[in-house]
This record gives sequence, structure tokens and C-alpha cells, in this order.
Amino acid sequence: MNIFKTLFQVWENEFLTWNQSDFCGIDMLTVPATRVWNPDLFIQEDASDVGTIQKSPFVRVTSDGMMYSYFRQRLTSTCQLNLWLFPFDLQKSNSINLGSVHNASTLTDISERYMVTRGEWYLAEIKMVACNVTKAAFKTSKLTYEITIIRKPMLYVVILIVPLFFLLLLDLASFFICEAKGEKLNFKVTILLSISVLLLILQDMLPSTEDKLPMIATYCVMTFGLVGISVLEAMLVGFLIELDGHRAKKAPNSACEEIQLEENHQKEAARAEEEVQVRPEKCYLPLDGPSGSHLLTLILEEVKAARQEAVGQEKDEGKPGHYTRMAEIIDYVFFVLYFLTVATFLTVMYIHWVHFYYDYVK
Repeated sequence: MNIFKTLFQVWENEFLTWNQSDFCGIDMLTVPATRVWNPDLFIQEDASDVGTIQKSPFVRVTSDGMMYSYFRQRLTSTCQLNLWLFPFDLQKSNSINLGSVHNASTLTDISERYMVTRGEWYLAEIKMVACNVTKAAFKTSKLTYEITIIRKPMLYVVILIVPLFFLLLLDLASFFICEAKGEKLNFKVTILLSISVLLLILQDMLPSTEDKLPMIATYCVMTFGLVGISVLEAMLVGFLIELDGHRAKKAPNSACEEIQLEENHQKEAARAEEEVQVRPEKCYLPLDGPSGSHLLTLILEEVKAARQEAVGQEKDEGKPGHYTRMAEIIDYVFFVLYFLTVATFLTVMYIHWVHFYYDYVK
């Protein structure tokens, strides 16, 4: 943070007094600053080099011994950032000087009028705390300026928080997509990749030296974890449905084998009948009526049984299989739990963000 300041120094030198009536009414002189004593000033929070200081080469001296001097300086102040509430954070930095011609409210108004911010920050207030410090036999006066700046969060809300929120809503809406052809799983994987891109953007924004994980990082990681679990659930449901598909394919194959065996049996019966027709002297057919009607009754019963079996197979094909029903139950239960978890997570994040923000501002 760069601060431009103009420092006025006023001190009394009892050895430089005169009676202005004895010197043609001269009440003020301008002398070179190197010819008189100047008070020592030390700014603890300055990280800049001495090349940014513009000292006045002259000092004004009045007849009563008061001396006036000034210099301009650009301070490069460094302070530890607290990114817990990022991007709704409020930073405070301390700059230490020796005096001020304005009170805190006037100084804040002047700074707001002339200060140029770098886009994402604006000045909240400037506080002054004066104290006397005694170390061994030395006594010094210290004045601390506490500069409070607040980040403008709208950019980060638009490019991070809102997109993650909508991606989470899209993941909830994906539960209404049909499982056929894997469209649901592809959609969820696309959402997961989009969140990964936003995490890369967040990595470029936050410093890597922060000890405490910011809330926005927790928000992003939790969103990524929830969508990842949702992808795993979609894979499990798709796997169970595929199991029923494989079972359905095996059932027609076994039916075809039974039909093939029945056809072979019919062919063998027809071949035996031909042999009987060729050698009529070795066989005979019953000609009485009751046995013929009994044979027709047996044939009719077999036809009815085959028809009922065909109808039963059609009904079984219309019903979902065991694994499909299990997949539907898992999907329904997971959706309810997932919805409650997402709602709780978003509510807790909102409460923490608002609660800590107002506590920090106060």
C-alpha cells in the first residue's frame, strides 16, 4: 500500500531568538536546513527507500525561536492480510508518525478526497492513537495511524461465488435426467470440470502463504466434493442398471435354446412318423374315437400353457429388474440427502459470511 504524505515539523530553538525591533522589524528568516538542528523522525512502517523523500532545503525561523520545516514522502507500507472473509474482507494497517495537524475525521475526509485507489479497495477510515513510549532513559512520543480499507467484492462474487452456486443447482437438477445412454453421468462430469476451472482461478487470486484457509476456499472445496460424490452415485446407479441389462440379454438366449430343443424334438417325432408310414405292417393307429379326442384335449392344454407363458414373459419384460429397482431406491434416497446437505451447506456459509463480516466491521 502506497501512502503519499506531507510532514510539517514545528519545534522551538531557544538559541535562535532576537528582538525584531533591533533588526529593522525582521520577524522571520529563511536559512539552509543544514545550518541548524533538525529533530530526528523515524517511521517504523516504511518499506520504501530514501529516494522517495523530498525534503525542503530551507527552514523558516521566527524571532521567538520557532522553527518550521516540511518534507514530502511516499510510504510503502506492508501489513498482514486477513483473508478469512475473502472477498468480503476488511484490512487494517498501522503507520507510525510523530504528529498531525488534523483530527481523525478531518484526515479521513481529506484522504477520501485526494486518495486514488487501485480499483478493488476503498478507504473506510483513519484512526489516530497517541502514546508516550519510555525505553531505558529515552522518552519518545508515538502516534499510530490505523488505516482501514475494505475490498470491493462484486468482481469476485460475479466470477466465483455465483457461478459455483449455479453449478451446484445444475447438479441438483441433473437428478431429473434419464439414466439412458449415460447422459446424466456426462452432464455431472462436465459440471465437475467447470468447478475445477474455477478452482484454478481461485488459486491465482489467493496467496499461497496464508495459514488459515479462507471461507471462499472452503466454499469451493465443499462444492467440488459434493459434485464429486454425486458423480460417484451416478456411476453406481448406471452400473446397477447395466446389470439388469445383461440379465435381460441372457434370458432370451436361454429361451432360444429351449425353442431349439423343442424343434429338434419335433423333428425327431416327424422322422419317427415317416418311418411308421414307410413300414405300415409294423405299426397301427388307434381308430377309436375317445383316444382321438383325448389327444386333441392334451394338445389344447399345451397351447394354452404356452400362451400363458408368453403373456407372463411379456409382463416380466415390462417390470423393472431387481437391480433397477435397487438403483431407483438408491437414487431417490441420495437425492433427498444430497438436497438437504446442499441446503444446509449454503445456509451455514451465508450465516458465517454475514456474521463474521459484521463482527469484523464492528
